[in-house]
Amino acid sequence: MLSILICCTPVHGHVAPSLAVARGLVAAGHDVRFLTGVRYRSAVEAVGARWLPLPVEADYDDRDMDASFPGRVGLTGVAGARWDLLHIFLEPAAAQLRAVDDALAVQQADVVLAESMFLGAMLLLCRPADERPRVAGLGIVPLGLRSRDTAPFALGIPPLPGPIGRLRNRMMAWSTDRFVFAELQREGERLARELVGHPLRSPVMDYPSTADAIIQLTVPEFEYPRSDLRVPVHFVGPVATTPAPAGDLPAWWDDLADGRPVIHVTQGTVANADLDDLIMPTMRALADRDVLVVASTGGREIPADALPANARIAPYLPYDRLFPLLAGFVTNGGYGGVHFALAHGVPIVATGNTEDKSEVSARVAWSGAGVRLQPKHGAIAPDAIARAVDRILAEPSYRTHAARLGTAIAAAPGMPGIDEVLRGLVAARAL
Repeated sequence: MLSILICCTPVHGHVAPSLAVARGLVAAGHDVRFLTGVRYRSAVEAVGARWLPLPVEADYDDRDMDASFPGRVGLTGVAGARWDLLHIFLEPAAAQLRAVDDALAVQQADVVLAESMFLGAMLLLCRPADERPRVAGLGIVPLGLRSRDTAPFALGIPPLPGPIGRLRNRMMAWSTDRFVFAELQREGERLARELVGHPLRSPVMDYPSTADAIIQLTVPEFEYPRSDLRVPVHFVGPVATTPAPAGDLPAWWDDLADGRPVIHVTQGTVANADLDDLIMPTMRALADRDVLVVASTGGREIPADALPANARIAPYLPYDRLFPLLAGFVTNGGYGGVHFALAHGVPIVATGNTEDKSEVSARVAWSGAGVRLQPKHGAIAPDAIARAVDRILAEPSYRTHAARLGTAIAAAPGMPGIDEVLRGLVAARAL
């Protein structure tokens, strides 16, 4: 039995996959503690782990990020991403590190398992290896490791092979370091010096490269190849499962068997406050197509507006029953939802252009499993959605590539692979 400390920012999209890992580790017999926000205490305890609270200054309510962080209101694009990285993720790092140290003082851990944006782990990794536990990164978003073979993370730019691509990547890395992440890097270096007494060992956004290992919740076929990795990366595939929703199936459920191709559209479980971002535009865009468009609101109130005749909506839907019926999936690019579609061989239209979602959407197109739509002036044109759905339905290659990825996901080691990596880290340290 290992003593494992999981560290997670209090954001649903980060907590949910981390909880799936915690559930599996508890089932394998390990002693698991889970450090995150108070809103997730009951969810942590429900999987059998022990919840540890983040300090107040590192906790916030992710259901309304603009209310929790009013300084970000109105910021978009690079300015918005820069503000979020500095204030939402880096500023809490000092309090996160203090919470980790407090937890380790009470009970040492064999391994600290930290999701990518828990930047307290970056500070922990500044210490010499013999002054800290083994630290593994948990890749719940696309792999962001800096490489000569890839553009800087968060830009959503796919690889360009050959010498020209490497030159492009080097120039882009220089410019983003100088003009986008300079303040973030200065602040990260200051925190490392003042709180740890050791220099920051990497760019802030590349800190997982200093971990003892990275456990990435995808398959190699859905990740850009890198020839210069400095840390072992273990691709274990997605491990999250979608629980069946409470209550009965919607009254319209039998309509799914009427012979029309079924298209599911989602804005995820958090970014669904305004269904006009993607759900309603998709329904309107496909109103004249011979398809059935199905959406779930993530628990939000069902809109009272009249829906197109070929559209259906519900607060929640059983994904395990829905996805085998799908002909296509329209999404804002959540990592978990995209992998659930790929696991079922469903081709994708991905529209993500913020946070890690632009990177997910870029990989959907790069892998051949779907079409990427990039919004202009903050919105996706309905006719662009309609054309993209037409493409994934008409061109067999998208389903072929999605099925190829589904086969790779089915063959991935999953939770046993995570268990093996963590045991291997501890065994290597003992040797």
